[in-house]
Parts: sequence; structure tokens; C-alpha cells
Amino acid sequence: MATLTPACLSWSSGKDCAFALHRARENGPVEVTRLLTTVNAHFGRVAMHGVRVEVLRRQAAAVGLPLVEVPLPWPCSNEEYETLMAGATAALKADGIRHMVFGDLFLEDIRDYRNEKLHAVGMEAIYPLWQVPTDRLAREMMEAGVEAFVATVDLSKLDASFAGRRWDAAFLADLPDGTDPCGENGEFHTCVVDGPDFAARVDVEVGETVIREGFAYADLLPV
Repeated sequence: MATLTPACLSWSSGKDCAFALHRARENGPVEVTRLLTTVNAHFGRVAMHGVRVEVLRRQAAAVGLPLVEVPLPWPCSNEEYETLMAGATAALKADGIRHMVFGDLFLEDIRDYRNEKLHAVGMEAIYPLWQVPTDRLAREMMEAGVEAFVATVDLSKLDASFAGRRWDAAFLADLPDGTDPCGENGEFHTCVVDGPDFAARVDVEVGETVIREGFAYADLLPV
């Protein structure tokens, strides 16, 4: 059997990256050997998603992969972010990693941005879930055993009451018309707690919801 090329997966802590890992493990053409996550160093939480680093680390242990954390200052300018990510990807390349796997679904501008930044350091991006219709993809994830909670809600697109809910069929049924079922337009972000590649479920309790800068963050507490 041919040896697969090692790759790193961009791990946001959400359902899409977890399912991208599953698809990559099913179909190749790479072997994911580690995860990479940006972390807000001030709050000790995953950037954008607001998931506690304790939960993040339990996720990595559950899927059996080492975790590379990229600490970001707060606030963090785009220039600072790009400098830190360039350093992280350069370190991966120096360690023999030439591919990054992403859970992006259909946003062309995000894909173009990732491709540009990776090409600059001599790396290539892989998108196992690209352009799968998101209504179908949501069903496939749930049928495969992906379980997630909604960690963050963009209040310009959804009510704060959606934060902290399970991402399940009932949640999808309650979404306003025009809302992407996977939240790909930024409507919401999730925290995955179980899936087909998890050796054990990551148990969490839903704590308080905090409103900050136009977003509602549900505090998911590790059990």
C-alpha cells in the first residue's frame, strides 16, 4: 500500500472541520497527522468560535492527533494574524508537511485567500467538503454521528436564543429562511463533541450566554 502524504488539518473546533477529517481519512489523498488551531491568548478560547481551550484539547485527544495551537494577541490586527500564521505554516513545512486540509464549503473568496497564503510558503490546500450542497451535507454529518453545539451566533443574522443549542434537525427546522444549515455564511459556529472519528464523546455543559461585539457566545463547560 502506498504511503499517504502527511497533512495538517485546520481545526476550528466545529463540525465542518471534524467531518473534513473524516472524509480525508476515508478518501485521502493525504494522511492528517496533526491539527492546527488559532487561539485567543487573552481569553484562552478558540478564535471566532469562543470554545474553551480545555474543550479544544479534549477534541484533539478524542480524534487521536497532536494539536498545534497558534496564540493570537487580543485585539489582533489582520497583519499580526497573517504574520503568525505564516510562521506556523512555515514551521509545518519545515517539518515535512506540504498540505493543509480545510472544512470550507463554498465561499470562493475564503478559498482564494487560503490558497494564496499557502502557495506563498510552498504549500497546498485540500477541501474534502467543497461544494457539497449544505442541506445534504448537514444530513450526512448527522447520519454519520456528528454531534455539535452552537457556540457562537452572529446577532445580525440570528437571535441569541440559538446559541447553546444542539445542532440537530430541530435546530435546522427553526432557522429563518435563507440561513445556511451549516452556517457557512457566518450565521453561527459550532463546537463538535462527537463524531465518527472520536474515540470518546467530549462531554460539555451549556453555561451562560455572553453578548459581545455583535455576537452571542454560549459558554460550553468541559465536564
